[in-house]
Amino acid sequence: MFEYLSDLLVYGWLGFSSVDRFGAALHFFVADTPNILVLLTVAIFIISVIRSYFPPEKTRVFLSRRHSFLGNILAALIGIITPFCSCSAVPLFIGFIEAGVPLGVTFSFLIASPMVNEVALILLLGLFGWKIALIYMVSGVVIAILAGIILGKLNLEHLLEEYGAIPQAECAISNPTFSQRCHNAVQFTIELLRYITPYIVLAIAIGGFIHGFVPEDFLTRYAGKDNFLAVPMVVGIGVPLYNSAGGMVPVVYSLIEKGLPLGTALAFMMAVSAISFPEMIILRKVLKVKLIAIFAGILTFAIIFTGYLFNMIT
Repeated sequence: MFEYLSDLLVYGWLGFSSVDRFGAALHFFVADTPNILVLLTVAIFIISVIRSYFPPEKTRVFLSRRHSFLGNILAALIGIITPFCSCSAVPLFIGFIEAGVPLGVTFSFLIASPMVNEVALILLLGLFGWKIALIYMVSGVVIAILAGIILGKLNLEHLLEEYGAIPQAECAISNPTFSQRCHNAVQFTIELLRYITPYIVLAIAIGGFIHGFVPEDFLTRYAGKDNFLAVPMVVGIGVPLYNSAGGMVPVVYSLIEKGLPLGTALAFMMAVSAISFPEMIILRKVLKVKLIAIFAGILTFAIIFTGYLFNMIT
């Protein structure tokens, strides 16, 4: 439907041609903006309802009873469906440690939460199909599990900073009804859309520019499979470009359309969303610089490896 309306507006009423660069870019923007925003609205609402069954305190207690390996797996899976914001990452991290959750298990959670973004997962499903969405989810979960296991084996607890009491969260309704969960999910969806919509629209505009103005062979020439350094190059570019994985999907969509290999595109998206300077600054409150460097280094290596792997198999 949105494709038809975009054809009607851009090529019919406005009179642009499909071979015109600006017309192609505008058509991409007009067609994809409502499509992605509708997907986002549905995704955020569904995930918000699911998340209401996994509050931070319940998650902390649940993981504190699990040992390494099994705990890493469960922590990574829980990280997908519990998208805690950055402001709660530090008290949640401290709560995990104080509850006796192994450090490696905690890192599996912290890695999976931003890397396997549930909104991005649903957008990838809608735009690319289930195979690419599954590749994105499985690779992110495997990275989170393996990185958490490695960090746990290194016995790095001595690199935690000393901290004070955990800030107490506001009291929530215990055992809310399904109707209350849906009502809260609607409110959360509205507030989150108000915040992220400008960034999503900007990302779609960038995607439209790439779609209309970047030559077909540009990315395959400089970042194609034949360029061995393409994956680490895009990861290096992506680290300072902090954005959510959901916000990166429209850009990645355009990059893949223009010929960027799937593994390179996924590595770029993961680097942008999972290895961000703002998140590292927040974690500095509880982690010493050396531990942050080890954490970021392992994550960077895992993302680059994933990029190469999926470029080989796709």
